[in-house]
Formats: sequence, structure tokens, C-alpha cells
Amino acid sequence: MGEDKTSRDIVSEIKEKFGESVAHVSNEAITTLLVDKAKVFEVALTLKEKGFDHLSDVTVVDYIKEKEFELIYHLWSHRAKRRVMLKTRVQRSEALMKSFTSLWSSAQMHERECHEMFGLNFDGNPDLSPLLLEDWDEIPPLRKDFDSRKYVLEKFYGGERE
Repeated sequence: MGEDKTSRDIVSEIKEKFGESVAHVSNEAITTLLVDKAKVFEVALTLKEKGFDHLSDVTVVDYIKEKEFELIYHLWSHRAKRRVMLKTRVQRSEALMKSFTSLWSSAQMHERECHEMFGLNFDGNPDLSPLLLEDWDEIPPLRKDFDSRKYVLEKFYGGERE
């Protein structure tokens, strides 16, 4: 990243390179880029080249009514002391993303957790094995269509109500 690039400079460069596949929302503390799924890896690569050297988290929001997941990648530049969030939408029925492990090694565990808790798959991630749910045979537990009350009643109370 350049010496003292502002969020506005970063957004201008990304928008110039990727056009309409990127929308922008910002405030003073954080820059948020809304990116088409088809371009999110390229945008992430561009941001890494511009000094965003740390992927601190990957989070998921389940928009069940829209039949989509929103993946949110939290990036940080140590040098510039700036934060960017990349957001992209993925169809629930085709929950597949390209892995960011080739860009940031920290993506491996974050993607693994998203896989386990939401059922997203990450093409290129070398290990999507369970972290916590070793014998899990239900739908992923953080999906909005997972009924935790029903699960607990059936699993621990034989289906009977308390």
C-alpha cells in the first residue's frame, strides 16, 4: 500500500479496477466493500498487494429468506493501521467459495469453522475437518433453519417436553 493512502484512495483504486462488481460503504473507522462473488478473490488479492497483510476473521450471516449466506472477510493493514471488510453473498443451495488460504494462511481455520457451523465449502482449503462437532449428523448448527430446541429435546430428552 502507498505511504499514506486514505480509505477514499483505496476505494477509488478498487472501484477503478473492478467497476460495478464492487459497491462501497464506509465510515471513519472501517471501509466496507460489497463485492460480487465472482470477483471477491481478485479484490482480496489486490488488497493484499496494497498492504492488507492480515486476515483477522471470516464471519457468516445466514439470510434464510433471501436464500443466501453473506461472507464477511475482516482485513487489517499493520502498516497503514486500516481495516477493510469484504462482503459477498453466496447462494445457500450452492454454498461454495474459493479458499483464501493461498492469500492468508489464517484463512484455513476461519474457513474450517464456517464449513462446520454453516456448511459452506471452500475450494482449495486443505482441511475442512470438524473442529468441535466430531459426530455431528444434523444440518450445521448455526444455520437459521436448525432448530436447536427440537435437537436438544430429541437428543437429550427422548423427544419429551420438559
